[in-house]
Amino acid sequence: MADTNGQSGNQSGNGAAGKSALTALVAGSKEVKTRALQEMETYKNPEKTDLWKSVLRVKHDETPRSRALGVLSNVFLHLHPAKINRDAVSYSYTWGMGGISFYIYIVLVFTGALLMFYYHPSKVIAFRDILYLEHDVPFGKLLRNMHRWAAHLMVITVELHMFRVFLTGSYKKPREFNWAVGVILLVLTLLLSFTGYLLPDDQLGFWAVTVGTNMARATPMLGHDGPFGSQFGMTPFNDVRFALLGGSIVDSNALLRAYIWHCVAIPIIASTFMVVHFWRIRKDGGISGPAPMMMESEIKPLRKV
Repeated sequence: MADTNGQSGNQSGNGAAGKSALTALVAGSKEVKTRALQEMETYKNPEKTDLWKSVLRVKHDETPRSRALGVLSNVFLHLHPAKINRDAVSYSYTWGMGGISFYIYIVLVFTGALLMFYYHPSKVIAFRDILYLEHDVPFGKLLRNMHRWAAHLMVITVELHMFRVFLTGSYKKPREFNWAVGVILLVLTLLLSFTGYLLPDDQLGFWAVTVGTNMARATPMLGHDGPFGSQFGMTPFNDVRFALLGGSIVDSNALLRAYIWHCVAIPIIASTFMVVHFWRIRKDGGISGPAPMMMESEIKPLRKV
């Protein structure tokens, strides 16, 4: 009789535990359903999401000040922010790396355009053009060295700029989108440096591009030596290395493609992203900086009543 009572007690206890677990499961499913419905409502108005706000700013509230705010926050109607944090524009905080990188880019565009007058992307005469530029063209060696050292310096300044932005947390909300644009600009800067390396057509550039493109053939899914490359039908004659070189070896096709990428395609893409980058800085309220503080000389003494 005692055993029977014990078994019935265990069964009732198990039943109660099962009911409580079922109740918790139902409550959890209802909560998940509610959150899913809220997410669906959010996607019906994408301009209200944080992601959308990090890309494009929404309109101001319909108030009497909305017209003035619309003008002050518009990059075309009001180029500079109406207010800036004094400490945010301090060189001890920003290092000035963003502006320096842009000015170096201007130097590179100017010197590169002049170098194009004396260069032919031909395997036969490319290196002869470099020798002619350095030894026969007035100030040619200076022009080439300005372009070369500016390219090295731009890689350094862009990396330092990204390092500063990371250290100061300037990639956080609402600047997530601009951080992504900056990463793309860093990659484009490295690609500009890499494609320009081959143009002199010397041994240094030849082997640098050979090593770089051999690394590219190990790209996942795009290179025939990379993971899943064979499953996607990649071979030495149709993978990403073949596309970069225009063939299976570093030859005249590779030189021509490097010239087009370096002088036309990548500068256009980089200039477009720079415009977006500067626009986002303006729309995000200028350069991010530390919390504003007042100097001792700015503190007004309290009036005695």
